[in-house]
Amino acid sequence: MAIAARSGTFARAVLLLIAAALPAPASAQGEARAWEVLAGGGVVLFRHANAPGGGDPPGMRIGDCATQRNLDAAGRDQARRIGAAFAGRGIAVGAVLTSQWCRTRETAALAFPGRVSDEAAFNSFFGDRAAGPARTTAARAVLSRWSGPGALVVVTHQVNITALTGIFPASGEGIVLERDGPGWRVAGRIRP
Repeated sequence: MAIAARSGTFARAVLLLIAAALPAPASAQGEARAWEVLAGGGVVLFRHANAPGGGDPPGMRIGDCATQRNLDAAGRDQARRIGAAFAGRGIAVGAVLTSQWCRTRETAALAFPGRVSDEAAFNSFFGDRAAGPARTTAARAVLSRWSGPGALVVVTHQVNITALTGIFPASGEGIVLERDGPGWRVAGRIRP
């Protein structure tokens, strides 16, 4: 029994040494590729920055931030870091679109001041799943019309991004898309 335990420990140590010698993980490579695509005029779908909780309170109204779940201090800092990352890499931003929810608009306004435009196609359908297919179709239409110049930044919600890409992003995470014929494909992720 002691020999089996030692050999299991030895095997784990060998695996850790092998893992340390491997190239950078795909996520790091994917993030580098994501920035390359954005520099060439790609699209990024950001989930709004950190806003504690899930969904929205009962009685939520578009245009009334007091009725919505909003960014906290960490979310506001996260949003500013998104903008700083774009500026630091010299990424030209052609347009910034957001849902009409306060947390998406604030994320975009802090990251890209003075550049924000509402686009209802990116409004959340978390509380109304039946609206999902139509909203996703409308969002795809907006994306299909994008031709630059610069990158298109969209700040939206997890349900919208998941419907468009199959990926469940973290708060403040960006999913970068590149042209694939008439559509788009995932090129990488920008971690929050």
